[in-house]
Amino acid sequence: MGSVAGAVLKMLLLLSTQNWISVGAGNSYDCDDPLASALPPASFSSSSELSSSHGPGFARLNRRDGAGGWSPLVSNKYQWLQIDLGERMEITSVATQGGYGSSNWVTSYLLMFSDSGRNWKQYRQEDSIWGFSGNANADSVVYYRLQPSIKARFLRFIPLEWNPKGRIGMRIEAFGCAYRSEVVDLDGKSSLLYRFDQKSLSPVKDVISLKFKTMQSDGILLHRAGPSGDHITLELRRGKLFLLINSGEGKVASMPPLINLTLGSLLDDQHWHSVLFQRLGKQVNFTVDKHQHRFHAQGEFNYLDLDYEISFGGIPAPEKSLSFQPKNFHGCLENLYYNGVDIIDLAKQQNPQIITMGNVSFSCSQSQSVPLTFLSSRSYLALPAFPREEEISASFQFRTWNKAGLLLFSELQLVSGGLLLLLSDGKLKLNFLRPGKLPSDITAGVGLNDGQWHSISLSAKRNHLIVAVDGHVTSASSLLGLEHVYSGSTYYFGGCPDKSFGSKCASPVGGFQGCMRLISISNEVVDLISVQQGSLGNFSDLQIDSCGISDRCLPNYCEHGGECSQSWSSFHCNCTDTGYTGATCHSSIYEQSCEAYKHRGNTSGFYYIDSDGSGPLGPFLLYCNMTETAWTILQHNGSDLTRVRNTHPENPYAGVFQYTASMEQLQATINRAEHCEQELAYYCKKSRLVNRQDGTPLSWWTGRTNETQTYWGGSLPEPQKCACSLEGNCIDDQYPCNCDADRSEWTNDTGFLSYKEHLPVTKIVITDTGRPHSEAAYKLGPLLCRGDKLFWNSASFNTEASYLHFPTFHGELSADVSFFFKTTALSGVFLENLGITDFIRIELRSPTTVTFSFDVGNGPFEISVQSPTRFNDNQWHHVRVERNIKEATIQVDQLLPKTQAAPADGHVLLQLNSQLFVEISAYFGSGSSVIYNFQENYSLSKNSSSHAASFHGDMKLSRETIELSFRTTRTPSLLLYMTSFYKEYLSVIIAKNGSLQIRYKLNRYQEPDVINFDSKSMADGYLHHIKINREEGVVFVEIDENTRRQVHLASGTEFSALKSLVLGRILEHSDVDQETALAGAQGFTGCLSAVQLSHVAPLKAALHPSYSAPVTVRGHVTESSCVAPAGTDATSRERTHSFADHSGAMDNGEPLTNAIRSDSAVIGGLIAVVIFILLCIAAIALRIYQQKRLYKRNEAKRPENVDSAQAVLKSDLNVQNAVTENQKEYFF
Repeated sequence: MGSVAGAVLKMLLLLSTQNWISVGAGNSYDCDDPLASALPPASFSSSSELSSSHGPGFARLNRRDGAGGWSPLVSNKYQWLQIDLGERMEITSVATQGGYGSSNWVTSYLLMFSDSGRNWKQYRQEDSIWGFSGNANADSVVYYRLQPSIKARFLRFIPLEWNPKGRIGMRIEAFGCAYRSEVVDLDGKSSLLYRFDQKSLSPVKDVISLKFKTMQSDGILLHRAGPSGDHITLELRRGKLFLLINSGEGKVASMPPLINLTLGSLLDDQHWHSVLFQRLGKQVNFTVDKHQHRFHAQGEFNYLDLDYEISFGGIPAPEKSLSFQPKNFHGCLENLYYNGVDIIDLAKQQNPQIITMGNVSFSCSQSQSVPLTFLSSRSYLALPAFPREEEISASFQFRTWNKAGLLLFSELQLVSGGLLLLLSDGKLKLNFLRPGKLPSDITAGVGLNDGQWHSISLSAKRNHLIVAVDGHVTSASSLLGLEHVYSGSTYYFGGCPDKSFGSKCASPVGGFQGCMRLISISNEVVDLISVQQGSLGNFSDLQIDSCGISDRCLPNYCEHGGECSQSWSSFHCNCTDTGYTGATCHSSIYEQSCEAYKHRGNTSGFYYIDSDGSGPLGPFLLYCNMTETAWTILQHNGSDLTRVRNTHPENPYAGVFQYTASMEQLQATINRAEHCEQELAYYCKKSRLVNRQDGTPLSWWTGRTNETQTYWGGSLPEPQKCACSLEGNCIDDQYPCNCDADRSEWTNDTGFLSYKEHLPVTKIVITDTGRPHSEAAYKLGPLLCRGDKLFWNSASFNTEASYLHFPTFHGELSADVSFFFKTTALSGVFLENLGITDFIRIELRSPTTVTFSFDVGNGPFEISVQSPTRFNDNQWHHVRVERNIKEATIQVDQLLPKTQAAPADGHVLLQLNSQLFVEISAYFGSGSSVIYNFQENYSLSKNSSSHAASFHGDMKLSRETIELSFRTTRTPSLLLYMTSFYKEYLSVIIAKNGSLQIRYKLNRYQEPDVINFDSKSMADGYLHHIKINREEGVVFVEIDENTRRQVHLASGTEFSALKSLVLGRILEHSDVDQETALAGAQGFTGCLSAVQLSHVAPLKAALHPSYSAPVTVRGHVTESSCVAPAGTDATSRERTHSFADHSGAMDNGEPLTNAIRSDSAVIGGLIAVVIFILLCIAAIALRIYQQKRLYKRNEAKRPENVDSAQAVLKSDLNVQNAVTENQKEYFF
């Protein structure tokens, strides 16, 4: 039996597609009606059609008329298929098919939507996912649930990829329901004022919801103010939404508002955006689209003194004192509700509570501008000009995040020159090129790459040149030096075609990526729809009638205060002065404890500590004393001796201690430490700790939990105890503390507090120094901690079947894993966690290679660190892995880290759903089987109590849910076979060509229904997941969560009298089809995991029987983690074992000299119950030992301290010096 020699793993897990579910928060209404099937053919349109029988009117789902679907004249990425739903609808899902009975289907596409058929917006599955996976054949239907749903009139499908052996072919359907809304259009000078009854309003509660769309970047959405300066304002500024709340403290215009929040970006895109504002007392919830900010307001916020009116779209009385200059909103508002009141409906009814100001209409006007998206640096738009025209004149608007890019090029006639208009470092630069002369430059504007729309106009005539940026004019006449300037025949926007005009159009800054609109040439607006239809100019890599800009800094993925900046295709985090590093400022540059610094060889000194590593807590400064043990020393503001007089219970003294770290940072440090202590010295003269009569405390202290503590230094955490009572040396044995003796001479109760849950001390309260000659004094030492129980928490893995398991690894956006290991094994897996398709794995690939592999939905990636020396040298090696939405990195020891960049527009969420190394999984050797009998014979009693009997003899099974995961490289293979006594069966097989086939035969007299997935080989050695859900004759199949198919069975609707379920080889003769028979004869070799048929788990029954299950195991079937790649000699990897027979052991620092080496040893393991018990016993023994040592130390110190205190406190002049002299900081 192979084993792993001395493998010790220390983990530090730091957390810093589509399914059929309901749309919206809490919505359970039915909104899944087919919307397109009943529409007339005229409601379908397209970019082109291959023939009249391939027109868009034939694109309805499951229809076979015409040529069986839509196909364009040319298959390229500029084609589209469009539906006009007649009115705005709520669209909750879409479905696609290929052309009926053809080789024409689309494998991926974009989905766009619009209210007007202009200015389209792309639907995204995630923030960075634009495309949908399409079909794998002509006739299967692929559904996608849209979350959130779309509210639009027009849908457009844009094919991105299609069957390479055919052409574009689509049939489509949209599902949803009617959408009703109230709309008001405000023209930038109008507004609505709502006045309400004060009895109907709570002064501490507001709920406002609305939708808006606009092309203007600035404007007031709502405003409510009061006589004292209180106000709530929602304002659009530069395309972002600002929530301003002032509680009256901001009556002076120069004072900032109490709350100033910003959410959203690029909100001036003429698309609908939703807003929700909720205020209940100090609790505020502010939501814009899917971005949410919740907070608890501080200060005087419970009550806002506001008038009983609120305005929408503007401020009716701008003469009121405001800290900003208001501008009215220009655009549309929809479904505007204030505390449940439909404001727009009241306005339409001319309700007297609504005052309408200016021109207001109750339908939303549509913008006629057509934006362009320059998708890449190779994009360009070529438009004709009038050649030899005596003036060059052009204007346009643009928005981008890129600092540089070519905006416009025009050749100059006669002089063989050229004119270049470009962005450089966020500024507009005009280059006038003439042969034989140096180029002339004009620079205008600054910060033009801010994502906002900027207007540019250019005019060159004779010797006069004018450039205007956002209305600011730059004029130059000497630069031309010519009497006449003649334009060329073409204007190029955004870039130039390859190999055009030699070097004249070779922009030094590359092509433009961004959006343009309102393009004019010679004062005539260009019809960009004609460009799209091919009747004007030409273009490359453009998206017409849509601006595809996105804000990659919203949400801000830069952690720990990192500053986000962006370009068109990526974002960057500036981590300067944050204390963190990495692509997203995730990883702390500081160690997590003094113990870690000591391990690095650092000496005593001040260090920054980051207790939770990449977690939310920041670093803080403390002192590390590197003796034999690394001591952490945390100072506070009360380290001097403090004397207290003249207090009584009605006039207590409270000493409060402020530490150099926050309470959260202190708690994290204490939790990591093996031991913490803090010396509290309490001196007393006629000052008691407890009232003798009623036992109430007269002095006490509190820790970080704010609980009153009445035990004192050196004592166990028991009420009203001191060290002297445990040691039996109190000056009066009637009392448990020296101070309770109430003597007229100085005494003390001093010692170390070491109960971690109560540390550090945050306050001390003294109430009994009001009597004559009564006095107290105290001194609190620094918080001292030693050890790091998370640094040396090592474990040994002595067999290949050993493993540790943890809860599911949650690191959707960013996470890191670090550990030390040492081993003599040649290879093995350190860590693995699986999702349906996503996974992470860290492994020793070879003696010199450590590999991190993962998949977040963009396909598997792996990065490896290779060493010139061996890792299996039985020495400690440190591995650190980080994965975030920008990149993945791995570093081993001090070797150079390796990095894998993430795709710019790919999936970003890591979605795992299993435990680390934990599932009921099994390795099936050749010819092996697991047979689960639902009944031994047909006469099995219906009243049988066996688990299997729930599928009893005469039951007709009309529905079932089957799930399983598998990994193999063998074909053909039988994964699952379920049969009845009536020769009905279901088989799940991998055919000889590697395709997955699901075969239902629910009628013994008909051929089986075959559901075939042949897009790729499933015998590829990767883990795959299958889910089958049958409801009578309808079967829904999902593979690896990204492939879905719905099929209607022809052979029947139910099983009659289930007999058995087989995993692996079919051992008995069965009347099955040839493909199933071939696969059944071969069986299955590989790993099966998480097999479930409704409530039956056959693998669990076979490997971990907890009841008398009717299951039979034939051949070599052993429990496995499904980690070993299929097709390897898994017999040497997997061993039959139970949870109790392979216990791990704590590592003692020495190698296992008798360990058997294995080329494929799995480094992972099970820490058994025995080890857990041993650890507990060791911890308890250590605790007792520490307490005994503490008491002995305090006992040795106590007489000295008592004598010193009596001598010291007799004189007021030498109290401070004498007590300080006697403080023994033993850790130096």
